[in-house]
Amino acid sequence: MNTYKRHRFSPDIISYAVWLYYRFNLSHRDIEDLLAQRGITVTRESIRLWCIKFGAIYTRRLKRKHRGYGDTFYIDEVFIRINGKQHYLWRAVDQDGEMVDVYLQAKRDGAAAKRFFKRLLRSHGRELRKIVTDKLRSYGVAHRELIPETIHSTQQYENNRAEQSYEATRVRERGMRKFKSVRQAQRFLGAHAAVSNLFNLGRHLVGAQHYRDLRIAAFGEWGRAVA
Repeated sequence: MNTYKRHRFSPDIISYAVWLYYRFNLSHRDIEDLLAQRGITVTRESIRLWCIKFGAIYTRRLKRKHRGYGDTFYIDEVFIRINGKQHYLWRAVDQDGEMVDVYLQAKRDGAAAKRFFKRLLRSHGRELRKIVTDKLRSYGVAHRELIPETIHSTQQYENNRAEQSYEATRVRERGMRKFKSVRQAQRFLGAHAAVSNLFNLGRHLVGAQHYRDLRIAAFGEWGRAVA
């Protein structure tokens, strides 16, 4: 099946626009201008529709090819307001800073924690050695009922890794002038996490040449996902 069938623009243009949107803090209007500078005339509405359709397709492909996560998950939740209503954005990252999952829910009680843990276990595919959370009781409920053999740490400051991972999300939320619906937020955050994982290369941790090699590999994987 041709993913790009009936689309007037080439796959290279579409995938480049989608990559710009999820990789950088750019609006659809910004990307329209960037493409126009290259002589490509496309409306921001077309770009928006590309990001919705192809963002989901690329995300599924990237997740299928993901090399796997570590055995320690740092889990946290933060409130997010959508259309005047408070929701909770649950997030888990592993010890390497990889985003395991993001999930919007209306509550943060024990049932919500169990739903999120079940998603994590499905995506992880193997036994966890350790989880790190804050002292919210809902985590204890989910831990006891679903993964009682896994180490559960609630030490102060240990969960900073998960808490700091929200910074990029907050930046994009402000740039988009807040999320308009739960569906839109979940769709965007899932794709944003997949692209961030691919290009999360730890630039400050490796030498320049090693970083360039990692970047080349990341672009190669992206090219296969959008082909």
